[in-house]
Amino acid sequence: MLIEVGPTRRVENLALARGAIEVAADGRVVMPGFVDSHTHLLFPVPGAPADGFEGAVRTLHATTASQLKVRATTSLQAMVRHGTTTVEIKTGSGADHSAELKMLRVLGELKEGPPDIVATLLFRPPRGLCPKEMEESLRQIRCEFLPRMSRRHLVRFADLVWDDSNVPLWEADYTAWFEGYFQVARNLGLGCKLHADAQDLAAAAHTAVAHHAVSIDHLEQATAADLVILSQSNTVATLLPCASFYGDGRYAPARALIDLGVPVAIATNFNGHQTPLFSMQAAVALACQRMGLTPAEAVCAATINGAHAAGRAGRVGSLECGKLADLLFLNAPDYRDLADSLGANLVHMVMKSGEIVYEEGAVQRRPVEDLRPVW
Repeated sequence: MLIEVGPTRRVENLALARGAIEVAADGRVVMPGFVDSHTHLLFPVPGAPADGFEGAVRTLHATTASQLKVRATTSLQAMVRHGTTTVEIKTGSGADHSAELKMLRVLGELKEGPPDIVATLLFRPPRGLCPKEMEESLRQIRCEFLPRMSRRHLVRFADLVWDDSNVPLWEADYTAWFEGYFQVARNLGLGCKLHADAQDLAAAAHTAVAHHAVSIDHLEQATAADLVILSQSNTVATLLPCASFYGDGRYAPARALIDLGVPVAIATNFNGHQTPLFSMQAAVALACQRMGLTPAEAVCAATINGAHAAGRAGRVGSLECGKLADLLFLNAPDYRDLADSLGANLVHMVMKSGEIVYEEGAVQRRPVEDLRPVW
């Protein structure tokens, strides 16, 4: 990719070997497209009852794949209009294999893009099972379902929910089973991720580091000792300021992580219930205003570091020769304006792989004739 500095900037997508195009960028910031490396776009399903996880799974079963695809497409287009060019989407319906497979098939159909989609199988340990039933459930996910999804190339990452609801499982010697989940994923060539949303994260941090997890996400309740563990690895800490904004207001210790040298990414955690916010611009603004990041740190966390967390750093996340021309043109003269753009959309134009996929239009009246129904 080549960008010539000046009132008009020439953008060439070397990765696709296409001819150069010229885009007027007078007074506008030109930057890499946002990489949203943590979303739950398909689950919980929009419209699901507010009675928790089980209600969301029931709604997912009652929703056809076509309906899921239409809803997801609407959300993805909104993300693109706000500057997201690559997005990681997690499943997460526990041990319900039919629901997981439905979501992964829909994600496969959506990969035509834009944006680019990275599919992650999120394993949520089932609740309320006796030890024998739990053992069989874990065996199936490790030995049957995960290998089958990998063979079909439906999934890039294997994620694991580690929250207070399954802490007793770890205390009951299920640690080996969950570590086995990561080991199977690694043997299949999948990257590992970890949802770290518990009060006691020491074991989670050790597990993430031991299995070379690409990212460990959430970390709102991380202690100083947990951060030291993470600083001894290359695991990306993916922080979710939008989730904290909609939640209890507890933010992950971003400043301490950066000061310890831990690579930090920020993402939206978008889902239709707990975090109905898909704008990475909002995530950048919250990271600056509530988490102590500088605008430069927040932009890096939302682009190149997010690309590392999504396994796409070789292709996107920065303006370099050989990478895809995923570019944003902002209605702002300085990237630092993003720190104050909470609730605003500064995106003027979005390019994906060197092609313009969105450009803002004029606000204007439409002729009455255009509004009349045609029978």
